[in-house]
Amino acid sequence: MKFVVANTARHSLPRVPFSMMKEKVLGKEYALSLVFVPPGKMQELNQHYRGKDVPTDILSFPLSKKTGEIYICMSAVKKKAPQFKMETATYLPFLFVHGMLHLQGHDHGKKMEALEKKFCKTLKIPTPYS
Repeated sequence: MKFVVANTARHSLPRVPFSMMKEKVLGKEYALSLVFVPPGKMQELNQHYRGKDVPTDILSFPLSKKTGEIYICMSAVKKKAPQFKMETATYLPFLFVHGMLHLQGHDHGKKMEALEKKFCKTLKIPTPYS
């Protein structure tokens, strides 16, 4: 499979066209796993990989040039969305684009922000920059 979504947090998710978004940003050949995790698991991952003992909203792990994993914690997404003056349902698609750009090797900065704006415009999703 080229795209798998797993919801290990067992909560309902907003309707987001993740598969279509993945194809637009990463391409059809990229194999991506998107995993929704509870806060405890996200905190564990964030501690292990980034040395930060708090849950975060998203973590991206490129495994190769054509494969990767993204982990999202919806409770952290809900807490962080207002910081960007966004609703959870609009922040989540933006965050997914953000995570996919990290999979491509982009770091935070003007270039990544420009790519976020470009893809979000193409996908017709709001950004915190709008």
